[in-house]
Amino acid sequence: MSENFIASARTSVVAVLGLGAMGLPMAARLASQLTVHGFDIAQARLDLAAEAGVATFTSGRAAAEGADALVLAVRTGEQLDDVLFGAEGVASSLRRGSVVILTSTVGIEAVRAAAEGLAALGVGLVDAPLSGGPVRAGEGDLLIVVGAAPEDLEKARPVLELLASTLTVVGNRPGDGQALKTVNQLLCGVHIAAAAEALALADALGLDQATTLEALNAGAAGSFMLANRGPRMLEAYAGAGAEVLSRLDIFVKDMGIVGKAARAAGLASPVAAAAEQLYLLGQAQGLAAHDDSAVIKVIAPEKRTAAGQ
Repeated sequence: MSENFIASARTSVVAVLGLGAMGLPMAARLASQLTVHGFDIAQARLDLAAEAGVATFTSGRAAAEGADALVLAVRTGEQLDDVLFGAEGVASSLRRGSVVILTSTVGIEAVRAAAEGLAALGVGLVDAPLSGGPVRAGEGDLLIVVGAAPEDLEKARPVLELLASTLTVVGNRPGDGQALKTVNQLLCGVHIAAAAEALALADALGLDQATTLEALNAGAAGSFMLANRGPRMLEAYAGAGAEVLSRLDIFVKDMGIVGKAARAAGLASPVAAAAEQLYLLGQAQGLAAHDDSAVIKVIAPEKRTAAGQ
């Protein structure tokens, strides 16, 4: 009997709360090998989950009851606290010895506070923020960084290994995963903002942006974010703009987390702070729900070449 099979037998029932753009494909992926309980407030999402082999429930508490692991994705630290310990919180439904696998970026302090509250109930917290979109979630191709006590990590490993193609353990405390994801988001947020500024400058200098983008990606100035967001930045000017794959206000949140972490560490982060201001301006200008590539419109609301300049 393989070690993976033994581990899977220990963590055979997984609850997934929230069956949205990421939750549903993750639940479907997990249901291919494990028993999955799912809950969402939208009946349409529950119907889709049921079609994917997920056992659906009418409340988060009911879905979580008896589960070996609970996969949780929330937007903020406040939501994390409410989902676990609020009036309808699920923490009291979790059995002793189970684990909560948090896939969100909510900040170090929020995760450590939640871990303390769960520990009092005999439940472990696996801090596992992830990167990758819905397609990669459904294929088990996510990038996940983990901070967790070794015994909790082993309980969560069958779940994490089904979801991740790259799984990096960065520490043995909840919050360590948040720390690395904070560093990651600093770079991502700055790279997107820099790409927007560069392409806006190319346009202002009378260059064709598509040609500029192709040339930059072939040289030392290229980056993943330039290659990924660059074409979407050019789409941002057309019609309804680029397809929303990552909302701009996600980086309002994440760059806020970066700034808070840097201040707590007594470290200056002037480049990250400048990028944060661009996302805040975008949100103030009504771009919060747009793709984050729309940050280029904060720098240049319209293409100059399109205006005949």
